Amino acid sequence: MKKVILGILMLLCGWTSVSAAEKSFSSPDGQLTVWVDDVNGAPAYRVMLGETEFIERSPLGVKTNIGDFTQNLTLTGCEIKKVQEQYQLSTIKQSTVNYEATEAVCSFEQQGRKVIDVVFRVSNRDVAYSYTIYPKGGTLVCVVDSEASGFQLPSGTTTFLCPQSRPMGGFARTAPSYETSYSLDDQMGKNGWGEGYSFPCLFRVGEKGWVLISETGVDGNYVASRLLNVKDGLYRIGFPQQGECNGWGSTSASVALPCQTPWRTITIGTTLANIVETTVPFDLVSQKYKASQEYIHGKGSWSWIIGMDASCNFDEQKRYIDFSAAMGYQSVLIDALWDVQIGREKIAELAAYGKSKGVGLYLWYNSNGSWNDAPQSPKGKMDKSHARREEMAWMKSIGIRGIKVDFFGGDKQNMMQLYEDILSDANDYGILVIFHGCTLPRGWERMYPNYAASEAVLASENLHFGQGACDAEAFNATIHAFVRNTVGAMDFGGSTLNKFYNANNSRGSRRVTSDVYALATAVLFQSPVQHFALAPNNLTDAPAWAIDFMKEVPTKWDEVKYIDGYPGKYVIMARRSGDKWYVVGVNAEKTPLKTKIELPMFEKGTELQVYSDDAELNGSLTTVKQKKQMAITIPTNGGVVIVNK
Repeated sequence: MKKVILGILMLLCGWTSVSAAEKSFSSPDGQLTVWVDDVNGAPAYRVMLGETEFIERSPLGVKTNIGDFTQNLTLTGCEIKKVQEQYQLSTIKQSTVNYEATEAVCSFEQQGRKVIDVVFRVSNRDVAYSYTIYPKGGTLVCVVDSEASGFQLPSGTTTFLCPQSRPMGGFARTAPSYETSYSLDDQMGKNGWGEGYSFPCLFRVGEKGWVLISETGVDGNYVASRLLNVKDGLYRIGFPQQGECNGWGSTSASVALPCQTPWRTITIGTTLANIVETTVPFDLVSQKYKASQEYIHGKGSWSWIIGMDASCNFDEQKRYIDFSAAMGYQSVLIDALWDVQIGREKIAELAAYGKSKGVGLYLWYNSNGSWNDAPQSPKGKMDKSHARREEMAWMKSIGIRGIKVDFFGGDKQNMMQLYEDILSDANDYGILVIFHGCTLPRGWERMYPNYAASEAVLASENLHFGQGACDAEAFNATIHAFVRNTVGAMDFGGSTLNKFYNANNSRGSRRVTSDVYALATAVLFQSPVQHFALAPNNLTDAPAWAIDFMKEVPTKWDEVKYIDGYPGKYVIMARRSGDKWYVVGVNAEKTPLKTKIELPMFEKGTELQVYSDDAELNGSLTTVKQKKQMAITIPTNGGVVIVNK
């Protein structure tokens, strides 16, 4: 009778039952803490940095065709251990990473049977989790239909998000390709254009700090995901849309059991420093195969951005090879239609000519099989193994360095497998791979040693196509540094020194940013392979100091440091290559940015080269000696670059 009365009182008072105590574990420095519970059988977690709750209680779990593992679960415990690893990776923002984290494997049972583990990793700036799904009796495979994985942001949080496109839209029905414009400092509760948001997703929790949500470790064993708004501040993982890939393939993931799903990552900081400097996409993954050779990255030139399709001819590509050689660059990217406008025999001749000049070639390919209407050729060479390997054998025979593969079809598992197959086959033939019209890279620099970069951004081609993109160039740059480029190499193809996006440099879309801005973005945008939008005429019509800088600027970095900035307004950051630091900034605000910056990376009295703009965006180069602080002024659409001599 007492039990009945107690139950009635609990219902009347709105009490809830908790079947297991809340478990907690913290980062190595003790500042970032995660709590996990199973209140009412629904697994959930929350995250605090210091005394501030950045992720409020949020759902966990997966739904599969062998069971719903989002409810009626019991948390049986969390096994906790320390993780320490040092790794070297020259193609990311930091060449040597000392990774330390707390790992907690939280096990959940359903009807007395262990069904899933939620594996957490908590470093000093990141929280990540993935699921281990276990066999059910003799059932050794399953279909993961969805995840409950959620992120409850506090009230008052604002969003910096890029809407996911609906499938089979845009140019030649090639969407989604992660090429939409961001909305900044927007309120929560929206859902993009109805299909959620593309990763990575940035949030500002008032004056308390920042949260970046993304995923890593996606390969051919799973789908890539997006972020859907459920209600107000609750966002959850969303699987691909049915219409992607022209309807080909399932939106679910077919997995062998036991399996571990991709990692959901949450980077948290009181400033944007943790967001800019995080290495979490690479900390949680491992190399999938050995490099077949030592790959050559570096700088290159690219005629298409200035000259478009007409520039894809033998004479112009030979001229660009000479240009790359004059700049000391490693490569030339030959874009679409080379198979019909140049031909294979002449491509072999260009490859031999480039080799004599120390310049390798990248060739463009259409990925397409049947998933969109993109007409550019060569087609039908990357979507099937036999054709792909035959093509790559030919490329190897003439010394092609890399490929740029374009126009993918979505984020379904079959498309993730295609990315992986292209990379794996290319490695067999010693070929580097750049993806365009594509998904976001998710730890791929470490997973695939011949992966170079991905577009997955509104890139430089839009500057050619319309003045509006030119007018917004600096605005977009200040977003990419804090969102897209924080999680993976970004093949933007920018840093032009032409005044116009035209081979005659006299008409077409007009660049409104300064020459110093162009130099700054060569550092600001990180990718181990950079095909800049420079043109041969820049050897004579651009300032000598700008050309000299573009000859010397690295594409591989040992360290990155956030200095100051705000998405959509301005950014100041620094990258180090060896013992040389490059401090760069650009300004998108309507008024000049006047500020003082600390430069602790330089000893007092160090001679610095300073590239700066005046009010009319006329750039100049001066030499100064480092003091404790440096006052800088960056005009609208201008830049600053500071380098130790």
